[in-house]
Amino acid sequence: MADIKRASKKELFGWAMFDFANSSYTTVIITVVFCIIFPRIIVGDGPEYRMGNLLWSTSLSVSYLIVLCSAPLFGAMMDYTGSKKKFLFGSCFITVISTAALYFVGPGNILPGMLLIILSNVGFSYSESFVSSFLPDLGPPEDLGKISGYAWGLGYFGGLLSTAVVVFGLNAGVYTMDNFPNLRMVGPVTGLFFLIAAIPTFLWLKEHSLPRTLPGNENYFTIGLKRLRKTFSDIRDYKDLMVLLTSFFFAYCGLSIVISFAFIYGDQVVKWSGTTQILMFVITQFTAAGGAFLFGFIQDKWKAKQTLILTLVIWLITVSLIYGVSEATFFINSLMGTSFKEEHVFLFIGSFAGLGLGSTQSACRAMVGLFSPDTKAGEFFGLWAFAGRLSSIFGLMSLGLFQIFFGLHKAILVCSVFFLIAVIVILFVDEERGKMIALKHSGE
Repeated sequence: MADIKRASKKELFGWAMFDFANSSYTTVIITVVFCIIFPRIIVGDGPEYRMGNLLWSTSLSVSYLIVLCSAPLFGAMMDYTGSKKKFLFGSCFITVISTAALYFVGPGNILPGMLLIILSNVGFSYSESFVSSFLPDLGPPEDLGKISGYAWGLGYFGGLLSTAVVVFGLNAGVYTMDNFPNLRMVGPVTGLFFLIAAIPTFLWLKEHSLPRTLPGNENYFTIGLKRLRKTFSDIRDYKDLMVLLTSFFFAYCGLSIVISFAFIYGDQVVKWSGTTQILMFVITQFTAAGGAFLFGFIQDKWKAKQTLILTLVIWLITVSLIYGVSEATFFINSLMGTSFKEEHVFLFIGSFAGLGLGSTQSACRAMVGLFSPDTKAGEFFGLWAFAGRLSSIFGLMSLGLFQIFFGLHKAILVCSVFFLIAVIVILFVDEERGKMIALKHSGE
């Protein structure tokens, strides 16, 4: 593990371009555009859209449940068959086709819309785990923070470009029935963007893992199950990885809510204008990209653990400010004699929050790479996906149910609780011990 050389610039760029490509899906479909189309137009239960919000949470949660049950198994199968690129291509294909099929979902087509969101998000979630499993082979441990941050930062520019194409090319910022002929093109355009942008990945990313001969009376499925069982049976040897994943569980409970509901919150609670929505998206893409790049370098110079704690503290502060945006606006106007609106202060807070958006996930991904033996990278990143998807289900359904009873404004406070728990748990990680254990088990 310590002798791994840094991959060529072309291969690193090819790997990073998948983050650029798949950001089109998570940004356009999950975070910015279709997340508003679904409750407003497909479900249409205004003015508070509580059922639309709950069905949106349910769709994402079901997709994460499917991934939760299968990603660790697929990770083990990838390691044994030496076919990471084939698995990655399959997940990419599923996402592209099901995203493009959103064209056929119209007002009132709630079940087809939910099914396509479930299928496309399953494909996206698989791809996120599969592409991450390449990371330990792309450079020595001391470079993984920079490499991960570079890719995650590049991903935000993919999200920025794809959303610009959708919003300005299709006028997708106008959520009305008159504009629905343009809105229904959001899926096909996003799927095409994903497909084209992922081409460099499949051209230049190398398959580093080697296939192994199957023992008699075994198949890849049973081998995958056995390797997965062994990973769980030996998991006590990877104490710091498990503590890290526990912290990540709570962190991603909060992050999944932010990613899936930030723009819904702006639309339904802050009631921002279309101009502020566009500004929020553009500014946060740059601050998120900058945060991923910056914290990637900080992580390699500083400790990964401290870097992750810093990003979690940023989230704890900003979510609390988002909940109190009305009070914060009044305080600022009283102090400075200004006349800012709530949407302006919300824009500022959201832009600051963007610093932690990519850096939290990138820092955790790099730490999983540091704690992964070279022969178990697929399995451990499968466990990373397992923790992330389980937390997404817990976080999204918590918010979905709370907002049914208390409204979206009060329900958002659950994020602060999740981030606080994540900070407390990560304090128990011993980074150096985690790396030594990974080195000890390399080659097994």
